Amino acid sequence: MSSPPIVLTTDFGTSDPYAGVMKGVILGLNPDATIVDLTHQIQPQNILQGAFVLGASHRYFPQGAIHVAVVDPGVGTGRRAILVDTPTARFLAPDNGLLSYVLREYLDDPPGEPGRVRLPANVTAHQLTEPMYWLDPVIPTFHGRDIFAPVAAHLSLGVAATSLGPAIDDLVWLPAPRPSRQGDRLTGQVVYADHFGNLVTNIAAHDLADSNSVQVEIKGQRITGLSQTFQSPENPGDQPLLALMGSLGYLEIAVRNGSAAATLGAGVGETVRVSTLPGG
Repeated sequence: MSSPPIVLTTDFGTSDPYAGVMKGVILGLNPDATIVDLTHQIQPQNILQGAFVLGASHRYFPQGAIHVAVVDPGVGTGRRAILVDTPTARFLAPDNGLLSYVLREYLDDPPGEPGRVRLPANVTAHQLTEPMYWLDPVIPTFHGRDIFAPVAAHLSLGVAATSLGPAIDDLVWLPAPRPSRQGDRLTGQVVYADHFGNLVTNIAAHDLADSNSVQVEIKGQRITGLSQTFQSPENPGDQPLLALMGSLGYLEIAVRNGSAAATLGAGVGETVRVSTLPGG
């Protein structure tokens, strides 16, 4: 029986050897491992962006996939290294809020403030405390290579979670920025800018009742209605800016054959407002 895939999400980029070295460690322990790069382009130290991307993407992998998520500005400090088991997947990460979007799916009432949150009944977690499953020595500045990668390989070979360290019952929680509503206006923000310069917001499809009767505003630009594709016939000629529901299920701002991020000079944190048009 083949081992579950190991999926990597980091802020390491691809110009340095860090992501490749993690793969080397995994393959050294499990030469038959299937390794998938979700992304290594999370903004450096941007924990919430990593949490969003992981939360929006992990459901597309096979049951039991092992996700290794490393966006870890506190690497080498007292923050815990953890394994979290959910009904659909396993997650290795620093305990710094990086799994908040994943955990939110299982919480009846997600907290609105940062802090610690108790695990729901169908989610378990263990702190990684057993050095026999790590590289030796462990360098304080590269736990992705020395702890998370080898633990992922051991998990893929069948090592039990209970062998990796003691069970824990709470995790660091970072509340996701949520859109706010005032009258007929919904205010959200850009939470991710992809490779194409598309600006992904935190406004989900279910937040908008009627996509045909809305106006989207960002940096003084207004877009009427939502498009179906990036080649929108609704925005011909000199109006290349468009808004649409993207593949992750959230409102995106895009430019036909171009970059919305560059065109608007906008990025993560930019305010986006959606208003209902009269008669909508």
